[in-house]
Amino acid sequence: MKQGEEKTEFVKDPEKEKRGYIFQKDTKTKLGTAIVIGFLILMIIGVVLSGIAFD
Repeated sequence: MKQGEEKTEFVKDPEKEKRGYIFQKDTKTKLGTAIVIGFLILMIIGVVLSGIAFD
């Protein structure tokens, strides 16, 4: 059985009414992205500081 081809786009604009997007331009996506980026920055700072402290 063959499944239908699905076109997945990366970012959904608010005026489009289609499904199948990885990210949507809404507050949930923006908040989640900000949290992930902030966490990654804290991890990088922690690695750099631990490298300086244990050197």
